[in-house]
Amino acid sequence: MFEKILIANRGEIALRVLRACREMGIATVAAHSSADRDLKHVRLADESVCIGPAASGESYLNIPALIAAAEVTDAGAIHPGYGFLSENADFAERVESSGFAFIGPRAETIRLMGDKVSAKQSMLEANVPCVPGSGGALGDDADTNLALAREIGYPVIIKAAAGGGGRGMRVVHTEGALLNAISLTRNEAQQGFGNDTLYMEKYLEHPRHVEFQILADSHGNAVCLGERDCSMQRRHQKVIEEAPAPGITDDQRQAMAERLIRACQEIGYRGAGTFEFLYENGGFYFIEMNTRLQVEHTVTEQVTGIDLVREQIRIAAGEPLGYTQDDVRITGHAIECRINAEDPRTFMPSPGTIQQYHAPGGPGIRMDTHIYNGYMVPPHYDSMIGKLIAHGNSREIALARMRGALGEIVVDGIQTNVALHHDLMIDANFQRGETDIHYLEKKLKAQA
Repeated sequence: MFEKILIANRGEIALRVLRACREMGIATVAAHSSADRDLKHVRLADESVCIGPAASGESYLNIPALIAAAEVTDAGAIHPGYGFLSENADFAERVESSGFAFIGPRAETIRLMGDKVSAKQSMLEANVPCVPGSGGALGDDADTNLALAREIGYPVIIKAAAGGGGRGMRVVHTEGALLNAISLTRNEAQQGFGNDTLYMEKYLEHPRHVEFQILADSHGNAVCLGERDCSMQRRHQKVIEEAPAPGITDDQRQAMAERLIRACQEIGYRGAGTFEFLYENGGFYFIEMNTRLQVEHTVTEQVTGIDLVREQIRIAAGEPLGYTQDDVRITGHAIECRINAEDPRTFMPSPGTIQQYHAPGGPGIRMDTHIYNGYMVPPHYDSMIGKLIAHGNSREIALARMRGALGEIVVDGIQTNVALHHDLMIDANFQRGETDIHYLEKKLKAQA
């Protein structure tokens, strides 16, 4: 087991990793920007190293600075958290070649699954269901692309192979708009990602976003820890997540688990990962794999009792999984609300000093956050300041506990989206589990 781990991230996930390390008796190094000297995990870490100025490109995305920080502190491994460099194959490769362990998948796996065309091809070969589409990169021949779209059936969506986070995609409803859409998306992809490779898929009109959490060790063992529903989204960014997904049967869960375990074994996956699907009319359609820890890993932890960060560290240290798929049990229901420092109506970021913070409590309530009284929320990074999780024996109890917790939380001095979550927790359609990935956008548009 590692003696010391460098945490190459910030905010609540950096604190979450630090706590797991403490529990395991592992020393920690907090790598931070000059703007983050007062982060809670920086104060609590055994050592801290400033890796650059506030701009993430000069600090949290600065690979040489992070490697140097690990070298000067004699850390044995680097945990990337999520975001920043967590899915950067070059970073993973550089970490390993510099003599450190990367707490995540191998570089070649990150590359394979980071390219949506090669990822989809790998899943098709592993018999994982995918959205009907081009089956590979789109060429430049107009007649071929028009024929392909007719075969798939309109509407179709044009996606950049290197895209993500809602960027690099365009929905096309008619044949007359197809060729122009391909041209525009190709130009945007080249400018935004330095890669103009595109692919085409059937556009599902009322899907839910359902994803499956997996763990795989370096000894060929893999388990699936059930699924999460992340359909409540705004601009392709998740707002609320829950586990298990409403309406998914035990038979569906077991069948998908078997397929995904085989897929992990076939691609030689190592670490924690998430297979993301669109789900419509009883069918799952693979869209991408996140080769890292997810923001919403907490709800899976609550319903399985398995500490995903601890497992990441154990796997990176070469230890085998200590359980099989038959040992995995889903107990109760968990819901997570992402608490952001933003205006609940305009969604404009709201940096500033937190004058008073009070965390909610009670049975089944968990609050993952790095904020405290007097903490200055900087304007340089993502606006998420915490995650509020409620767990209960049923979805109804989890919802009731979340409503109570949202009524207790106090964050004064800045604006937050707590009011939005209040509204969603009493939304009749959400309470019935009848929302799709477009629901929140339509709801907000109707309220505008």
